[in-house]
Amino acid sequence: MWKVQVPQTGPNPAAMTTDHLDSLAAVLDLVRTGTARTRPEIGRRSGLGRTVVTQRVSQLAACGLVEEGALGPSSGGRAPRELRFRALAGVILAAELGATSIGVGVTDLAGSVLAEREEPTDIALGPEPVLDRVEELFGQLLEEVREAHPGERPAVWGVGIGLPGPVEFATGRPSAPPIMPGWDGYPVRDRLAERFGAPVWVDNEVNTMALGELRAGSARGQRDILYVKIGTGIGAGLVSGGRLHRGSQGCAGDIGHAAVADDQAVVCRCGNTGCLEAYAGGAALARDGLAAARDGGSRFLADVLAGTGTITAADISRAAQSGDRTSVELLTRAGRLVGSLLATLVSFYNPALVIIGGGVASAGDLLLAAVRESVYRRSLPLATRELRIARSTLSDQAGLVGAAFMAIDELFLPERLAHWVDAGSPAGAPELVDVPLRAPLL
Repeated sequence: MWKVQVPQTGPNPAAMTTDHLDSLAAVLDLVRTGTARTRPEIGRRSGLGRTVVTQRVSQLAACGLVEEGALGPSSGGRAPRELRFRALAGVILAAELGATSIGVGVTDLAGSVLAEREEPTDIALGPEPVLDRVEELFGQLLEEVREAHPGERPAVWGVGIGLPGPVEFATGRPSAPPIMPGWDGYPVRDRLAERFGAPVWVDNEVNTMALGELRAGSARGQRDILYVKIGTGIGAGLVSGGRLHRGSQGCAGDIGHAAVADDQAVVCRCGNTGCLEAYAGGAALARDGLAAARDGGSRFLADVLAGTGTITAADISRAAQSGDRTSVELLTRAGRLVGSLLATLVSFYNPALVIIGGGVASAGDLLLAAVRESVYRRSLPLATRELRIARSTLSDQAGLVGAAFMAIDELFLPERLAHWVDAGSPAGAPELVDVPLRAPLL
């Protein structure tokens, strides 16, 4: 594990008072998010005095994070200079690893995707071959970005990774992931930190999807949301008060293994019976569709099986859209099961927005309609009075974008910012992940 060391090229964090540190981070956040574009706007938004704003902007400009832009609109006096966050001062490497595919990308420091690639894989191959390929793709995409921006040649400031299983966020290690044989306890964070010389954060992919929607998707501006991924597996990401809620060990939202039936014959990949994922996940749909194709329950699926030798959840979706009765029933049943469990969560958690994402959820309106019907019928009326249930707007890119924002958000926390801001970059300081953070104010 990395030891806590302050980068030698950075400032002495102890020399920065808490007030200085908080005001510096606040000014940077206002500029980099586009909330404030001029010094007067920063003052109005932050409540900081003009002198403090000027000092903090000067410090951020000196280390290359902020630069002067064009003249802004005048409010009667001299027009103020607009400030710009230098989003290409560095880049973030981000990856979402699913059960059957990987999405890899490079983003700037504002979370905009500069280059990306997606390809099929099997997470069950184990960490060595899968991460070998992720590292190879990172290298290729990084060179593409640097060739496209020869004047910048941005360094890697951080890495964000989403995995399809439980992750102990504090260590970046998978913890007994049901569909990831060979990954339990694997030092994903340490491996990538050594390879790229930058801070690395690893989380469950559903958490990164929720974060992607919160920062750049349909949940922007929301504070209490529930993101539900229905793919090969099923999981949920929780956002409370505008912050991702991981729980004490990082496994909050693992709804795929909540019990929804007493049938001992249907065994989940986790080894238990009755799990939601074993009835409504993509693998479950493929299993039931295969049975229908073989026993004559669906002529459409039988033809698919004859032509391809297999049945997938995507085949079920296409069959349903073509009017295949068996496939319609399978998707409707899956939607109702998911919706019944979500109804309990909606009454318990009272989100303003439920976002449905994942490969199965993107198949059409049939499953989404069944989810909505169950939630609105079974939840408390007050909990659903203003509730919206919508499909993901980022779709397959949610996890990738969210993984990037995970790293960006962590880098710009005040406690970490203090360790690298005067050096102008956190590149080469993977130990920043271990900087102690203050407890959030209640």
